[in-house]
Amino acid sequence: MRTQVGIIGAGPAGLLLSRLLALRGIDSVVLENRSREYVEARIRAGILEQNTVDVLTEAGMGERLHREGLEHRGVYLQYPGVRHQLDFPELCGRRVWVYGQTEVVKDLVAAQLAGGPPLLFDVSDVAIEDVDSDSPRIRFTDADGTAQVLECDVVAGTDGFHGPSRAVVAEGTGQQLWERTYPYAWLGILADAAPATDELIYAWHPDGFALYSMRSPSVSRLYLQVDPSERIEDWSDDRIWEGLATRFALDGWEISTGAITEKSILPMRSFVSAPMRRGRLFLAGDAAHIVPPTGAKGLNLAVADVVLLSRALVRLLQDKESDLADAYSDTALARVWRATHFSWWMTSMLHTTGDPFDAQLQLSQLRRVCSSEAAARELAENYTGLPF
Repeated sequence: MRTQVGIIGAGPAGLLLSRLLALRGIDSVVLENRSREYVEARIRAGILEQNTVDVLTEAGMGERLHREGLEHRGVYLQYPGVRHQLDFPELCGRRVWVYGQTEVVKDLVAAQLAGGPPLLFDVSDVAIEDVDSDSPRIRFTDADGTAQVLECDVVAGTDGFHGPSRAVVAEGTGQQLWERTYPYAWLGILADAAPATDELIYAWHPDGFALYSMRSPSVSRLYLQVDPSERIEDWSDDRIWEGLATRFALDGWEISTGAITEKSILPMRSFVSAPMRRGRLFLAGDAAHIVPPTGAKGLNLAVADVVLLSRALVRLLQDKESDLADAYSDTALARVWRATHFSWWMTSMLHTTGDPFDAQLQLSQLRRVCSSEAAARELAENYTGLPF
């Protein structure tokens, strides 16, 4: 097999990269080790920055997003006795959208299979070779069990933290790693319950952080801070709803409850690796960086990477100029570190540690954001997305 760009991983990063390249006349093949059903069912992020919505719309992926997605003007910050709204358009002129990553992937897969570049599911034994040359290749076994070789001009590793791409970059570059594991996790649920709020609620409470989000007018997505050692089996539906009601408690307001259709415990960590390139192999998305979900940056960072990478690859493969490709890692990492800091800051401000001194510092910071236009604008600009 022969293509210009071999893409490993059919998450939103890999699929969007293939789409953006196709629109500029660059061929690609996308390889995915999971089934289509698995890829389209993975529950992930749900907040899209304005930039991400604009990119998807310009790529022809906005029809269902604009029909079914929920446009939001801001968020609420809450601490005991206070629920304060941050108006994003007023603060920075931008909005965010609630549209699950699962839905983004479904849209991209459908477009890819409807006449787009090849998308191969259920591949295995993926091995990347000769990335330091101008003719890298990917060896893999297809869904029928046949060994294949994909000859490329460039390989894009959008295969996540555990995929083979990151290891190949690390082997050849002396890759640096920065990592922080947080001492708490999120217990997340999907519930057939109409949201009882018009905007997301980020709540600080002595018992721990809670987030009120949504997926549609009839489905809520909610989270509770828990210890990473907790087992989901120990959390009955009643216990979850009681914990949520306590942490979101506010006079004159009640949480909506309903059947819980999915629940899981999500560990939280920050991870950044550099460089994001080795020769003709480029990393994007979770293959190079992971952020805690508090800042709603994971999917949006992957989109930012892909926008930069698509521009660099068009210039490299069509114009035969390597300047954008050579700058890709440093350019992407500057934005990655800004988003990593914002995600850490939001996480540190809202998650309780059990230390009374920490609690007073957190409450002081929350009061500052809720009373200072400058502090609120800084949060709004980062939350809604900095320029690509």
